[in-house]
Amino acid sequence: MVQHTLDLPEVDLVYDLHGPLPTVDGRPPLLMIGQPMDASGFQAQVRLLEDRTVVTYDPRGLGRSVRKDGRVTNEPETQAEDVHALIEALGAGPVDMFASSGGAVTALALITAHPTDVATLVAHEPPIDAVLPDADAVQRAREAYTRVYREKGWGAGMAAFVAMTAWEGEITEEFLAQPAPDPAAFGMPAEDDGVRSDPLLSDASWAVPLYRPDLEALKAAPTRIVIAVGEESLKVYTGRTATALAEQLGQQATVFPSHHGGFMGGEFGYAGQPEAFAARLREVLENPR
Repeated sequence: MVQHTLDLPEVDLVYDLHGPLPTVDGRPPLLMIGQPMDASGFQAQVRLLEDRTVVTYDPRGLGRSVRKDGRVTNEPETQAEDVHALIEALGAGPVDMFASSGGAVTALALITAHPTDVATLVAHEPPIDAVLPDADAVQRAREAYTRVYREKGWGAGMAAFVAMTAWEGEITEEFLAQPAPDPAAFGMPAEDDGVRSDPLLSDASWAVPLYRPDLEALKAAPTRIVIAVGEESLKVYTGRTATALAEQLGQQATVFPSHHGGFMGGEFGYAGQPEAFAARLREVLENPR
């Protein structure tokens, strides 16, 4: 692995190159992106896909990538331009891409703006409210957990976030009427550390789930777009968004093992099934149907 820094006007973007460029077998490099996760979340997949040249990066303001724009919000269109600059710097496009969560939203924005950057995109559980019939209720639930975070801190906010994202089916008035959950019930700390800058729990990343995909532009792009969903996520928020987006793009969501973090090992306390996930990812990338 070789670490590089791409000096852009608004960010020093740090990325890691795992393997040679040009690739030895002629296959495109595989770029893995997340949000609000940095490159460290893909460690297990990098090891399991060592026959591919893999590129991972830290989005602006996360991990090692230092912002120079004086802002703290995270917009998919801005992140997409960072990824476009990274692909240009690699000089090896179009790339294959595995993009998870908010990273999948960034990837959709990238293809909309730069449709020749990506050959195959596997977009894993993009959290996009606009494709859901209960989008307004989802936003009310988001406002609720953000308010809990602002008032009580990380543990309480994360417990409220987990309660929302684990709720099966549409967000209902019954769910919205529930009191904020006890952090201890979710293994979260009850004490308040005073910090309010978490990109997941604050409103800094609201632009990600509020992103409205340009469905016609995505359908017209030369990119092969695969919307992926974890088999354990089908009934919950990100599973529902993936399934609904796939339908609106005229496809069925491609089922992967495990859950929203199914590609991750146990080093982050949210272990999925990384070996089975890597095998499925390889199958999807190499056997288009």
